[in-house]
Amino acid sequence: MNSRIYYTKPSITEKETAFAADAAITGWGDRCYEYIGRFEESFKTHLNVKHAIATSSCTGALHIGLAALGVGPGDEVVLADTNWIATAAPITYLGAQPVFVDILPDSWCIDPDSAEAAITPRTKAIIAVHLYGNVCDMDALLAIGKKHGIPVIEDSAEAIGSQYHGKRAGSMGAFGAFSFHGTKTITTGEGGMFVTNSDALYERVLTLSNHGRSRGQTRQFWPDMIGFKYKMSNIQAALGYGQIQRIAPLIARKQEILRFYRSRLENPPLLLMNPEPMDTVNGAWMPTAVFDAATGITREIVQKAFAAKNIDARVFFHPLSSLPMFRARPENRVAWDIPNRAINLPSYHDLTEEELERVVSVIRKLGAS
Repeated sequence: MNSRIYYTKPSITEKETAFAADAAITGWGDRCYEYIGRFEESFKTHLNVKHAIATSSCTGALHIGLAALGVGPGDEVVLADTNWIATAAPITYLGAQPVFVDILPDSWCIDPDSAEAAITPRTKAIIAVHLYGNVCDMDALLAIGKKHGIPVIEDSAEAIGSQYHGKRAGSMGAFGAFSFHGTKTITTGEGGMFVTNSDALYERVLTLSNHGRSRGQTRQFWPDMIGFKYKMSNIQAALGYGQIQRIAPLIARKQEILRFYRSRLENPPLLLMNPEPMDTVNGAWMPTAVFDAATGITREIVQKAFAAKNIDARVFFHPLSSLPMFRARPENRVAWDIPNRAINLPSYHDLTEEELERVVSVIRKLGAS
């Protein structure tokens, strides 16, 4: 049988392992934050933002960011029904209520009209998730936020490399949150990043992220408030520092793979793939195929066909409101429909053209049957 094709794997070179080894050997004492600082500086330069704080996860970055904005019991936060639970969970940690709305049929991102319709006097924020590298309609969302006096947050966990009207995903909202999980375009194994252009929000998050100890506090072991422990380790940051030095080719390879799939699969039009509207750039984290309903091709049919060819594939996110811990919102028709006929395609850095053709051949056969 052909060797297994995984849906994702990181690309790690001697550059990253050398930095990580150096951090493990020398990164202690007064050097214990050295690579964290380097990684934060490099990342905020890449995004062109004022502030960046490395965290243990994107979930942690969202949690402390929401807390810093004052989200709490009785509040509501509007977000798309199509997301991973990591976007919704931090809302519940703070005692607030996630309000799930429908997605757009082409980008699979939050529908701005549905988001605005869901706003109530209890709404504290809107979270825009740039799904699979696709970018949200930020002009519309930011205008809604301004109109109602509500901050717009960018969950950019899947959007490294994505751009909207000349600005990088994560740099436009009140704050952005990124993931460096092992599946992402750049990785620290586990890890995340909080970014913002707000000086005040940065200072509050910096304090919250360090057990509530403000950096101006001179008394040792004196917290100024109850905070969190979401720091990234120096060794993880060293890995990330090496990765971000390779960020341009890592993004370019993701985009190259998406273009390959598009060139082989979008004609005949059996499916829709990650869009790239005018004046946007898709970071192409996870090439995704949404089959035309008329084909009758379902998620289960694709999974079975891939498994027969020893190919790993990842399902499209289930609507969050379909999960047992939330109230069902089947009126979010697009969010409830698309996952039944969609699949994420393999897209790791070192995929060969022969392996990509193996993936394409499975889909083409399904379309011909």
